[in-house]
Amino acid sequence: MGQTVDIGSRIELVSMDSHFHDISIALHRQDRDNGPEFMVHTYSGFPGADQRIEFVTRTMAALGDMELTAAGLLRFPCGAEHAQACKRLFLEACKLDPSAGFKKRPLHIFDKKAACNISVSSLGEGVYRVTAENEDQDRRISAIAGGLIKLGQMQDQAADQVAFSCGFAHDALLGLLLVRAPNVRAILREQEQTSSRGVLAAPSQQE
Repeated sequence: MGQTVDIGSRIELVSMDSHFHDISIALHRQDRDNGPEFMVHTYSGFPGADQRIEFVTRTMAALGDMELTAAGLLRFPCGAEHAQACKRLFLEACKLDPSAGFKKRPLHIFDKKAACNISVSSLGEGVYRVTAENEDQDRRISAIAGGLIKLGQMQDQAADQVAFSCGFAHDALLGLLLVRAPNVRAILREQEQTSSRGVLAAPSQQE
């Protein structure tokens, strides 16, 4: 008789992994004594699937400065959940080509609408300020700050300031979110479509 393993609650899904035989990959949350931990999981028995899951897991750890536990689970050093940001991190890790290199995102981007660089800088205790290289970009700064709030479930401190509720700095995670913040509506719409495209099938239902 097979064993039933509690892998936690699924919080995000990539129903067809374009980098590995269109298998389904999911992100699960587990509640632990020291805070929530996350598992990247697939039911696929396709040869090499374990290595693919390991790649996504380690990529998430690298891009989001997450800790990798002895059990192979992921957690934020602050012990908070940051569920929305973690979902984005998972989706971005799944998008990366395993054969190509990757590195942490800087805390600045070039914004086409503002026609200049937009930067975020840490003010301490999890608070970040958004600034623009050009003057008179208050509306664009506010829009990008709003994008960060939606993508990372961050707190609204001021028109140009956002904060992680845990009170800790998460520079690598914020750099990753910053890339998507200018187009937050399209990104969230894409995320909803990705999640609804399919379900994580049991082994008997996958090739």
